[in-house]
Amino acid sequence: MSDMLEYKGYSGTVEYSIADNVLFGKVLGIKGLISYEGDSVQSLRQDFEGAVDEYLEMCTDNNEEPQKPYRGSFNVRVSPELHRSLAIYSFSRGQTLNSTVEEAIKRHVQAQ
Repeated sequence: MSDMLEYKGYSGTVEYSIADNVLFGKVLGIKGLISYEGDSVQSLRQDFEGAVDEYLEMCTDNNEEPQKPYRGSFNVRVSPELHRSLAIYSFSRGQTLNSTVEEAIKRHVQAQ
């Protein structure tokens, strides 16, 4: 797993360009592009935090609600057969479909 930067609830990638000899990244989980760069880990982190702060300030100045990086919901498309099997499995265990999917995802992520 690659390294991530975290600041005020936002996550950002850490990448390296050999051609430019620079670290760079982008904020994940929001529409639009918030990018940053630096020539050291410290300067990359500072530029990342500055970019997040600028984004939040711009939202305030424009009287807009900042995008939340992750709302806690997303759509997943599966085959009708898997959907049916999952619904039956959930019902037989007295669970909602949502709680069964959440449990399965937690198990998968924790196994990594």
